[in-house]
Amino acid sequence: MAIYIVEDELNIAEIEAYVLRSSGYEVECFENGTDFLNACRKELPQLAILDIMLPGQDGISLLKTLRGHESTKEIPVILVTAKSSEMDKVKGLEVGADDYLTKPFGTMELAARVKALLRRSEKQEKSDLIQYKEIQIDEDKHEVRVQGEPVNITYKEYELLKYLIINKEIVMSREKLLENVWGYDYEGESRTVDIHVNTLRKKLGKQGEYIKTIRSVGYKVGE
Repeated sequence: MAIYIVEDELNIAEIEAYVLRSSGYEVECFENGTDFLNACRKELPQLAILDIMLPGQDGISLLKTLRGHESTKEIPVILVTAKSSEMDKVKGLEVGADDYLTKPFGTMELAARVKALLRRSEKQEKSDLIQYKEIQIDEDKHEVRVQGEPVNITYKEYELLKYLIINKEIVMSREKLLENVWGYDYEGESRTVDIHVNTLRKKLGKQGEYIKTIRSVGYKVGE
């Protein structure tokens, strides 16, 4: 997961990205809200840094959009603006910002705020989430969501999907899947795996394409 920066001033975005990358974070930058939201639909960020003064949809509107959708409402958000009035800060925090930075700010302050917010959000996380792109598994609720919408799947389909996502990019043989999803004592044939994968793909819709068939071997979740 990466930190997403939405900033239309290229020099500022480059400085922010450099500071955070130097602190060990993956970073992606966007000049406008449309590109940012499209990226969020593909993969949720670890944290978002939103400039308030943006062309088109401003940072406050972007924040409202994030907080209004189930799949993005928990993303930690820092708002950034050149304005320094108390009213701007209050408005941002009331909409749902987790923290606030006023330009100009120091690079050390930015890194410290990001680190503190990530640490705080990890402690406050209410559910154990497993995610691959638009597919999200909520372990606490035993629920699968695709682009924020719940998907009705069986217990074995749930366990199969979870195991494949946890081991994403690793090819899993049918025998390995039978052993770890159905149990060591399961005496069914490998065809059972194929049937469950096909059904699971259909239920996941377009995102079912993430489950790849590796000919003569088995399956994997990945590119």
